[in-house]
Amino acid sequence: MCDYSLHAVASRPAKVGETLITTTFRGTSTRGFASENELAVAVCMLPGTELAFAREVKYDNRWIWTRTLDWRVGVFNHIEPETPDRHHDAIEFPDGSRVLVTQLCEGQHVTVLQLPVLTPAVERAPAAVAPTATTSFFIG
Repeated sequence: MCDYSLHAVASRPAKVGETLITTTFRGTSTRGFASENELAVAVCMLPGTELAFAREVKYDNRWIWTRTLDWRVGVFNHIEPETPDRHHDAIEFPDGSRVLVTQLCEGQHVTVLQLPVLTPAVERAPAAVAPTATTSFFIG
């Protein structure tokens, strides 16, 4: 899933094993993930997608200074989804810290390690219906 602010940007789902780059999408102030071959197409993820960064994670709060986390692996998730008109896409790291995707510095490479397991709908045979007693009336 992509953040609300990317709904006007072309998008596609993430694929296992692909390497993405963090970028700011044209016409928005939102950062997200894209393929280096298709920088105008946002790559959207489902909560629970596992990611590996090529280097320590760098992020900012849109200020001059950037911060660095020592972690290189994280899980894509949503924070405060009930709050409208704000960014929800975030990466959660092993120590419990979270960074909004839109705060990730541009140019970082990340590999999609694993997509979340989605429980498929289980097909069930219709329940056997017990035969009912029938009464026939003949009018004659």
